[in-house]
Amino acid sequence: MVWNPSEGIDLGFFMVRYYSLMFVVAFGLGWYIMKKIFDRENEPVEKLDSLFIWTVLATLLGARLGHVFFYDWEYFRNHLAEILLPFRFSPKFEFTGFQGLASHGAAIGIILAMYFFSKNIMKKPLLWVLDRIVIPVASGAVFVRIGNFFNSEIVGHETTSSFGIKFIRDYFSSREAVNATKIANPNEAYNAIATNPQFANLLAQVPAKHPTQLYESISYIFVFAVLYFMYWKTNAREKQGYLLGIFLVMLWSVRFVVEFMKESQGGFESDLGLFSTGQWLSIPFIIIGFLLIFKSKKNIQV
Repeated sequence: MVWNPSEGIDLGFFMVRYYSLMFVVAFGLGWYIMKKIFDRENEPVEKLDSLFIWTVLATLLGARLGHVFFYDWEYFRNHLAEILLPFRFSPKFEFTGFQGLASHGAAIGIILAMYFFSKNIMKKPLLWVLDRIVIPVASGAVFVRIGNFFNSEIVGHETTSSFGIKFIRDYFSSREAVNATKIANPNEAYNAIATNPQFANLLAQVPAKHPTQLYESISYIFVFAVLYFMYWKTNAREKQGYLLGIFLVMLWSVRFVVEFMKESQGGFESDLGLFSTGQWLSIPFIIIGFLLIFKSKKNIQV
């Protein structure tokens, strides 16, 4: 399969990028799921609105800072202004958007935000809030990885299996596509490489790689389904910290396994060896998840 999607939906005056759209879907679905949970728990919707704002800000800020400090500090230590600004100032000024979001940073950001939210707004124990919010978080992870797939980023190693996909926009930068095809418009250049027999030699250069974004996305559907079932069909919600523990073990175990098929995302893996940066960052979450499961007090009854 040759993968060369457009950047998004062109409305003429505005481009709705698929990656941004997937975030909107993730947060929108998350709000709907939490509303059902709040209704069941007899919690006022006014608190849900506050929860939504806290979660959005914590996710985006945590994911951004996570990428900066875990994966690309060598660059950002010399470009501090670019950490929270969607611009690049050198070698020339240009709008870049926020390129680089780390799920481990998002997880830390959400946990910290929920601590203050639980104390100041919900007036509930932190684990009560986290046991419930992990359900929409798991569903949101599905769409975030689909967004990565549309962006042709976080791709896997080369493969000869039938799952392999040729990511045109991962292999050729926009400048390389323009130079190779002599077509000034980058999107048209990419399309020419993907479909025009004249450029079959360029397409042949593109190796097939594991679509690790889809591997994760499909796995997260299963994680979400398990959590959703346990909350609605069992008494798991009464066992404080249990659902959070299940979430941490399942989601980060998926991440740990899929990392074996991913290309390196950078970070500190070269210093520690053996595992990737994403795997090293996943291990503490998995351990904490098991501890929460074992320390849960009440028994679950189906």
